[in-house]
Amino acid sequence: MLRPDYPISTERLLLRPFRDDDLDALNSFQSRADVVRYLYWGPRSRAESAAGLAKRIHSSTLSEEGQFLAVAVELAETGQLIGDLNLEYLSAEHRQGEIGFVFHPDHHGKGLALEATREVLRLGFEDLGLHRIIGRCDGRNTSSAALMERLGMRQEARLRENEVVKGVWTDELVYAMLEDEWKAGAAPLN
Repeated sequence: MLRPDYPISTERLLLRPFRDDDLDALNSFQSRADVVRYLYWGPRSRAESAAGLAKRIHSSTLSEEGQFLAVAVELAETGQLIGDLNLEYLSAEHRQGEIGFVFHPDHHGKGLALEATREVLRLGFEDLGLHRIIGRCDGRNTSSAALMERLGMRQEARLRENEVVKGVWTDELVYAMLEDEWKAGAAPLN
């Protein structure tokens, strides 16, 4: 069971559960074609973001495999919602999870995604007791791949043209980190 002690503070961020009043900020980046270019879904309408937000509001803890933890990322200084993190509990038996992340482009290139996502890895390894956490992205998504590498995750696979995403055959990159790699300090903040 994972019940994070919210809010989780980092140097510049607060990580917390999603709330009803996050809709406008969430839709401000979910509705952008440049943000969802490599995701399975297209730009979301306000109603689609509202439906997604309703699921995220009820996903602030993890109690069994198959569930996901949804974490809102806000700037500590302003309270502005800038990102959306996931930790999916893939297997209790094999102690495996998967991370996911989406950030508003206005906040790219500042190390904020690294700062926030590192905390989700910490929750997975230290609080949930996972042995292995993966992250996957479209092979064209060099920014997401670079973030996972900066986190200390290693690329384990490049699955060539394994999915059709928005009508185009795409490669999928699979990154992973093991618990002992986390403990050895594979995810420095720099």
